[in-house]
Amino acid sequence: MNRIVVPLALLLFLPLFGLAAPFLFSGSDQVATGTLSHLWNFVLGGYIVSTLVLILGVGVGVFILGVGNAWIIASYDFPGKKIFEWALILPLAVPTYVMAYLFVDLLQFSGPIQSTLRVVLGMDSLWFFPDPRSLSGAIWSFSFCLFPYVYLITRTAFLERSGRLIEVSETLGYSPLRGFVKLVLPMARPAIFAGMALALMEVLADFGAVSYFGVQTFATGIFKAWLSFGDRIAAVQLALGLLSFVLLIFFIEQSSRSKLRYASSTRGRPLAKSLRGKNAFFAFAFCGATLLCGFLLPAFALLQLLFKQGLTIDIRYLDWLSNSLSVSILTALISVALAVFFAYSVRMHARLAWVNRLLGFGYALPGAVLAIGILSFLEIFQLAWWMSASMLVLIYAYLVRFLSSSLQSVEAGLVRITPSMDASAALLGLSKAQILKRVHVPLLKRSLITAGLFVFVDVMKELPATLLLRPFNFDTLAVATYQLAADERLAELALPSLTIVLVGLFPVLLLSRVISKS
Repeated sequence: MNRIVVPLALLLFLPLFGLAAPFLFSGSDQVATGTLSHLWNFVLGGYIVSTLVLILGVGVGVFILGVGNAWIIASYDFPGKKIFEWALILPLAVPTYVMAYLFVDLLQFSGPIQSTLRVVLGMDSLWFFPDPRSLSGAIWSFSFCLFPYVYLITRTAFLERSGRLIEVSETLGYSPLRGFVKLVLPMARPAIFAGMALALMEVLADFGAVSYFGVQTFATGIFKAWLSFGDRIAAVQLALGLLSFVLLIFFIEQSSRSKLRYASSTRGRPLAKSLRGKNAFFAFAFCGATLLCGFLLPAFALLQLLFKQGLTIDIRYLDWLSNSLSVSILTALISVALAVFFAYSVRMHARLAWVNRLLGFGYALPGAVLAIGILSFLEIFQLAWWMSASMLVLIYAYLVRFLSSSLQSVEAGLVRITPSMDASAALLGLSKAQILKRVHVPLLKRSLITAGLFVFVDVMKELPATLLLRPFNFDTLAVATYQLAADERLAELALPSLTIVLVGLFPVLLLSRVISKS
């Protein structure tokens, strides 16, 4: 087992070799330099500016929504709190590209909001109404879709902070707001940065939403370079540019974790003051408006599109559903098996712990970067025909991207199994494989189901890697939704989009159940 772990882990890092390969072969340097010069002169500056503005805007948005709601829920009692504390994570079930389509449909000129306002105001056009299909619209959409990452982690940090902090701030003459800014917020800084890093990496990895909003980012540039111009060098260089943004965010998040002196090691009583009157109304209104924009309105728009389509079902829907289910189930099963293998290997040989930390980097790879790395690797060895022959390349990409999520779940389950059980089983004459089969796997049943569920949902929602790596005539629900939106056939995307959202609700409801119990 020990001899297989490292080669198998390195096999999952071949996409990174594919990104570096064009610069390692002779004759590629001049081509790469010329392509980079062309990109810099014409498009690279625009990609950098729009990407920076997007992540800065979304960063501010998820900070306000995530931290604001987390502080209100963790610190105060008011009517509706029991519902909001779990319902505020429901936007995680809506993929970013689906949120973008529904956001534009709601706010465009022919949408229900502008139509109603024109009737009420008696105007033919609302000149003051912002264009939803713009960079600001993308920031708004991403913020309401991704703020639960910040909300979940920050809420836990606020609950773990001692209530004495606010009491101390009151004795110092601080107002509740000043005490929050001066004391509580700095102590929750590592958690806030962690949640924001997850949200911003999702923004960088997205292709469907930014392309629909018409925002020119590195992700859209990668697709143009590869699919429209057939320029592998340009696609690889743009993928490396996007990867540099991801590494920057990852570095900032890791740096924030190193400042653990801001964290408290003691757990105090949770601060939960009862709100009455206008304060209770403001707390309810803030949480309610967030939930309305982040989930209720998109769900309403999705159901409206579904009713507009009527009872007719696209004959291709069953093929899309079958393809999505087949790759999702197969990837989930393989991912869980690999997660058990790697986690158990580290348990038996602690010196291999670096392997699992290395595998965790795969989740930080945007789907477009991962796909370009794989395509570049296959092209070098003349193996691109594999993509059209089977879905093995696509499943491999999913494993590289999502193995870390199942690995974390399995590792968390193994930690709860005391090593004395291993020693007792060994004294009874069981081999390591028998201990895994007869002791660990039965105890890990819940963790294995959770790990498989999260990988299943992630694969169902994945768009960029699927668009680039799928076999011919193999469309999933995510791909079909994107193609229908690109053709402005919004009514027809209702059913595949609703299917993706319903599937995404399973882990979200599971998570909300844990929150409500805690």
